[in-house]
Amino acid sequence: MRMRGRRTRGVVAVVAAAVLGVAGCDAVGGDEAAPSERAKPSPKPTPLWDRSPASVAAVGDSITRGFDACDVLSDCPEASWATGASPEVDSLAVRLLGRAGAAERSWNYAVTGARMADLPGQVARAVRRGPQLVTVMVGANDACRSTPSAMTPVSAFRADFEDSLKSLRKALPKAQVFVASVPNLKRLWSQGRTSPLGKQVWKLGICPSMLGDADALDSAATLRRDTVQKRVEDYNKVLEEVCATDERCRYDGGAVHDYRFGTAQLSRWDYFHPSVNGQARLAEIAYRTVTAKGP
Repeated sequence: MRMRGRRTRGVVAVVAAAVLGVAGCDAVGGDEAAPSERAKPSPKPTPLWDRSPASVAAVGDSITRGFDACDVLSDCPEASWATGASPEVDSLAVRLLGRAGAAERSWNYAVTGARMADLPGQVARAVRRGPQLVTVMVGANDACRSTPSAMTPVSAFRADFEDSLKSLRKALPKAQVFVASVPNLKRLWSQGRTSPLGKQVWKLGICPSMLGDADALDSAATLRRDTVQKRVEDYNKVLEEVCATDERCRYDGGAVHDYRFGTAQLSRWDYFHPSVNGQARLAEIAYRTVTAKGP
């Protein structure tokens, strides 16, 4: 019994040593590569959308020129939501680049009265600067014609926007594009018509298809305004659809169109274009869209 016990303890010791030996091999890796030889994790791919572009160029119409924000029937680019230097607006360029950076690396190529057909020419001028971000706000003047029948056809609006985006992409493959929706013109009419001064300025020819006969509420006037409003909605659908075909384009999701401009956000000269306060609200919308997390 005593000898069997010694033999048994010896067998146990040998087995234990073998087990510990195997465990020890696993601990140092066995057949696995040493830590220095293991494959390093692949670096994360650079996101397509840069939330902090280093330069900004703006194209579009009178809203981006700050028309009637500072004085009657005059551009006021320093109050532009996109590139203006006014501290009251805190433009998109200032928010992204800082005040000194915005002065050196932001450019405004928008033109008061411009329509979508003018966008290709503006884009051609803007790309010469090589901006990392291009802002687009255009379409109101395509709806603001002498009559609803004179409005830009949706098909032509789409074709010109597609051409603009393609030419921009050809010149600047990695440039980003922020596209703002067309404002709700009917809401601007409903707000501005409370101002006698505003209605007098409207008679000078500001958006006659929507603002003409501002106090008329008969069926013909209602149909006219509804027709213009429907065209604006169609334009916004085009902006969204075309932008969606470009992986470096962001549409505002209808935020500008849906924003409820009050009298404080409208020019005290024409009660239609954004005031300095209204320009600041547009800058907020743009900055929120440009800096949002996403692909």
